Amino acid sequence: MTYQHAGSDSVRTQSLPETAQEPKGGWIGPAAFVLSIALIAFLAGAWTVLSRVPPYKLLTNAHDAAGALYAQATQYGDRYQTDLWYDARSDDKGVVAHDAATALEGYTLYTSSHEPSAFLVDMKGREVHRWFIPPEKIWTEDVEAAGTLGPHIYIRKSYMYPNGDLLAVYEGSGDTPWGLGLVKLDRNSNVVWSYLDERAHHDVEVGADGTIYALTHEMRHEPVEGQGLETPLIEDFLVILSPDGKVEKRLSLLEVFAESRFKWLLSGLSRRTGQDPLHTNSVKEVGAEAGGAMNVAREGDLMISFRNVKLVAVLDPKTEELVWGTLGPWVGQHDAEPLANGNVLLFDNNGNYNGPGGSRVMEFAPETMEIVWAYEGTKDDPLKSVLRSASQRLPNGNTLITESQAGRLIEVTPEGKIAWEYVNPVRGGEGDKKIPIVAWGRRYAPADLDRSFEPKPEYASGEM
Repeated sequence: MTYQHAGSDSVRTQSLPETAQEPKGGWIGPAAFVLSIALIAFLAGAWTVLSRVPPYKLLTNAHDAAGALYAQATQYGDRYQTDLWYDARSDDKGVVAHDAATALEGYTLYTSSHEPSAFLVDMKGREVHRWFIPPEKIWTEDVEAAGTLGPHIYIRKSYMYPNGDLLAVYEGSGDTPWGLGLVKLDRNSNVVWSYLDERAHHDVEVGADGTIYALTHEMRHEPVEGQGLETPLIEDFLVILSPDGKVEKRLSLLEVFAESRFKWLLSGLSRRTGQDPLHTNSVKEVGAEAGGAMNVAREGDLMISFRNVKLVAVLDPKTEELVWGTLGPWVGQHDAEPLANGNVLLFDNNGNYNGPGGSRVMEFAPETMEIVWAYEGTKDDPLKSVLRSASQRLPNGNTLITESQAGRLIEVTPEGKIAWEYVNPVRGGEGDKKIPIVAWGRRYAPADLDRSFEPKPEYASGEM
């Protein structure tokens, strides 16, 4: 470095001594110091979390909250980037297969993630009835549920009464917990009653005597005694309602589970899975025929699917105990249904490792765990649904399968032949290449409906 003397006509330059010169790379020291502090902070934070010493909960909760906010900002602003929409596998829409000689004639009720409606179609795929009410007319006092999640609200499960009344479980996406509520609508989509005190989710079952079984959940901040589960976590409940929607009993399924012989399954959960330890996703009443045919349950018991611990279990609602349960070769299972022959039917989402698509519907004997029937699709038309999905054994022996990720419903014979196939006709996203999930479907025979409720093929607008 040089300096100039301005006190004479000539300009002289003189070099500064070496010790007075500016250091080269002067930013390296401060940067290294900052990085060292950051590394020490990171290592200290990691040690704190792994050692579970205070304030590890504060750190982990902050990390989870940041991740949730990032997911909401990057994924849930665009509905087509959520798990409610997938890439359409084909251009097929509506009914693409119908073998009248083998299919069970009737009406198919299904729900789709593109809007909070339930749709009834005939065997030709014509919409013969629709139930729809704007969510803000249901959640009149809950702005968050009706407004914030607006485009992500849909009906997860519905149940149609013979007179056209409908039970509907509403869910959202991008929120925790994601369940919203249970509503009963009449055939004209007027609210008969609603149960919004708790966040109903996944499934609703109507027993032989009209009793309603619903699943709800909420955030729990109190520890689960003796289980070592970190809080906060999602706690599942079974709510038993009268036919007119009045609460008769409410059970914490987490506490029932933690007091059962299956409680050891909770200790094997990862921290992430432990935030939603049970993820209860189906409840089915054991009917008279099934109860008489199986040794693991009796009439009036409830068969429940606990996804995250991979357990299918039987609950006695009177004693409030899990009286039977089993693990099996399934992963992420849904819709465990007791059959009249004493077997159990369920949708195995991710356990078909050698199958063409990874998913299958399986029927197994609970006493021996033998798989007596399964359907996995074919190499060219595989069954694949990572999330959701359902199955229904029909009176003619066929099985109606809801393949949610594909946005379709298929009826297959015992031999594995497709007797009927319906693909969601709705498309969206760039180039209309996305298809909304079909969350759930069920077939009703004409004899299942009252004469006062007559679905009409010309019905399409939502008004009769």
